Amino acid sequence: MFKAMLIKEFLLVSRDKHALAALFVMPAVFILIMSLALKDVFNEEKALIEYAVVDRDNSLESLSVVSKLRANKVLKEHKISADFKTPKEEGVQFIVVIPKGFKSQFSNDADTAASLQIEVASDIAQTHLMLFKTQVISAFMQVQLDALNLAQEMQQGVRGQGAEIKKMAFDEAKMMKIHYAALAEDEKPTSTQQSVPSWIVFSLFFVIIPMSTIFISERKQNTLMRLSTMNVSLPVLFGGKIIPYMVINQLQVWVMIAVGIFIVPLFGAAPLNIGGSLSGLIAISMALSLSAIGLSILIATLVDSVEQATTIGGIINILLGAIGGVMVPKFVMPEFMQEFANVSPMSWGLEGFLDIFLRRGGISDVLSEVLALSLFGLVSLLLAALIFNYKIRRVA
Repeated sequence: MFKAMLIKEFLLVSRDKHALAALFVMPAVFILIMSLALKDVFNEEKALIEYAVVDRDNSLESLSVVSKLRANKVLKEHKISADFKTPKEEGVQFIVVIPKGFKSQFSNDADTAASLQIEVASDIAQTHLMLFKTQVISAFMQVQLDALNLAQEMQQGVRGQGAEIKKMAFDEAKMMKIHYAALAEDEKPTSTQQSVPSWIVFSLFFVIIPMSTIFISERKQNTLMRLSTMNVSLPVLFGGKIIPYMVINQLQVWVMIAVGIFIVPLFGAAPLNIGGSLSGLIAISMALSLSAIGLSILIATLVDSVEQATTIGGIINILLGAIGGVMVPKFVMPEFMQEFANVSPMSWGLEGFLDIFLRRGGISDVLSEVLALSLFGLVSLLLAALIFNYKIRRVA
């Protein structure tokens, strides 16, 4: 009897292809995506940081620092013009500006020397910034050490002339100044500003599960068929689904923003600050909601049962999040994975929210993401309409 029960259970699971997908295919694909996304993080031979240098000093000392940075395998240099834009627009994480007068850092009048200026992309984590600063300081110290050794050799070669050797000193505050793009002087992005956008995007796509579940239940109870026979057009039918869930999505967005502003500070973390425009925030959240709802209705029309909808919806949600940079920041991914991340609508939504929260953007800054998300949502709805019509005619 017990043997028969075991066989029955294995047979049921083996015949449920959606359960098998959730148990075996999704973890396998997830392992593949995360391993590729984090490949360079644990590879000492691969450059982890992309930067550019603008040398306005053009001295022997500044060229030496540039040369030391260029020889560092952790860093990958990009060429940019002197009238550079923000790090994001230049496609790098950091821009090092060596100002005129920097060479005085290596002389006795270092107190009046100009400091290195490092422009940082707003979405860069503090750990990444610390790693880059360490590399810059290392290059600076190597050049200073070379200069000290040269001075010692000269003193030994010209005995009696009393050449004074400058003591090796280092003051990070005097050596470099950090500035985050689009933020005020001495202002830093907080963990709240970096985490809230990711979880807003991820949570909005979870509308797939309740929406597709209700859609399928109504289809099985012939509610949708009865509405069709009452001459309710498909746009009205879909509109009756889209509007309520869009309202729910907007409530989700503002509840999570309220948590970031009012609840998070109660536990000692920095509050969320909406730095960008309110109209831009509304536009990107509406567009993201449309894309999530479009995908939800498409899944609901494709599958035949609630179990399939919840399984497939959950798998798609997690995989889109892993690919789109919600779980692993895109800047630590290899270049090909950063390109691949652009296939996920979550990546477009995340960039839009980061433009608002971290880069102080306006509606023009999120326009491309808004258009891409809206187009994705409309195409999904169009496909869903075609499939739904086909299934209705087949049943009729």
